[in-house]
Amino acid sequence: MTVASPCINVCRMHPRTGLCEGCLRTIDEITVWSRLDDAGKLGVLARVDQRREALRAERRAAAAGPLPPAGQP
Repeated sequence: MTVASPCINVCRMHPRTGLCEGCLRTIDEITVWSRLDDAGKLGVLARVDQRREALRAERRAAAAGPLPPAGQP
């Protein structure tokens, strides 16, 4: 099996997260990708999926606005 790279050719490292804005990999994950076996690549892809879900949750929370103080509706 050949595991495809998640690269989408949007290669910019985000200064706050240290992740590529296109594929959500770290610079270390990007540089070792071609030397990883399929299991290693699948591990990276699993971490990318976790990061993507965390970013979606963060964006949803930001869009919802601040939570009311405790005890208020």
